[in-house]
Amino acid sequence: MEVMTPGDGLEWTPIITGDGDFLAYISATPQRPPLPAIMDLKDRDIRILARDRIPDSFPSDNLVIPEQVVFKAPDGIRIHGTLFSPPDSKGKKPAIVYVHGGPPRQMLLGWHYSSYYSNAYAVNQYLASRGFSVLSVNFRLGIGYGYEFHHPADGGTRGASEYQDIKSAGEWLASQEYVDAGKIGIYGGSYGGYLTAMALGLNSDIFAAGVDIHGVHDRTENRVRSWILPDQYERAPDAELAAEVAWKSSPVSSVDTWTSPVLIIHADDDRNVAFSQSTDLVKRLEKKGIPFETLVIVDDTHHFMMHKNQVKVNNAVTDFLIRYLK
Repeated sequence: MEVMTPGDGLEWTPIITGDGDFLAYISATPQRPPLPAIMDLKDRDIRILARDRIPDSFPSDNLVIPEQVVFKAPDGIRIHGTLFSPPDSKGKKPAIVYVHGGPPRQMLLGWHYSSYYSNAYAVNQYLASRGFSVLSVNFRLGIGYGYEFHHPADGGTRGASEYQDIKSAGEWLASQEYVDAGKIGIYGGSYGGYLTAMALGLNSDIFAAGVDIHGVHDRTENRVRSWILPDQYERAPDAELAAEVAWKSSPVSSVDTWTSPVLIIHADDDRNVAFSQSTDLVKRLEKKGIPFETLVIVDDTHHFMMHKNQVKVNNAVTDFLIRYLK
């Protein structure tokens, strides 16, 4: 075994050419977006292809190089994060926690191999350029940190233990001397939207504003009937408890303690997370008088297949966070 691409870049999808002379792969760095690359296996010379596809106006040199930070959750689990620090770090700045979806994902110290998270990386870079410290969290349930981290016994509908990692990220930011603890926001999509809503419901005292993009808000919907009323005479002795835990693991169960403003974004043709998950939450927030804004992406899916819709979402996310936190 031999490491073919050492250094601080990111490389993926390797293919050896049919003649065995070259290794082709995708290459990126913290500042350069992904491009195809060719390595000559004889002299290890590397050529980055299609550099002309990056516009001259692209601000590569102005992108920050993120750094890894490590902090502990209340139960002692070590959590890794990616910190984007604004170029001008003097004085106290607003901060944002970014929460990825999946949840079996891992955010990286550079441009991501997934288009969805490559987009998120770009948004985090933009927010850093606007003066925010941005902390992207690799919370439990994600990959890359072992089986127990990836499969916690009390994760998801069984207790949402991963939320404490998000709360700890907010507390870690609040403890930094360069962060204005009263101006910490949060945003994320899909499972990240779910955990964003959890954060605003449980800890509006930490998170002053948030953007929830196509998140799940009621984890009992279409889930607990088979526990409570199974298609058989017998049922699990802890069925009622399981349903209660699933409810408490849902953002809608903590709307009563939710006070921070939120932007809710959802596409109405989402096949991954039901659009009703967001319309239901909106009605609950409206009833309680919590400030919220909405953006419906019409005739698009969970992953915003149209480029103009992704741009619209990015602009809405950054505009909302800038208005409420700066």
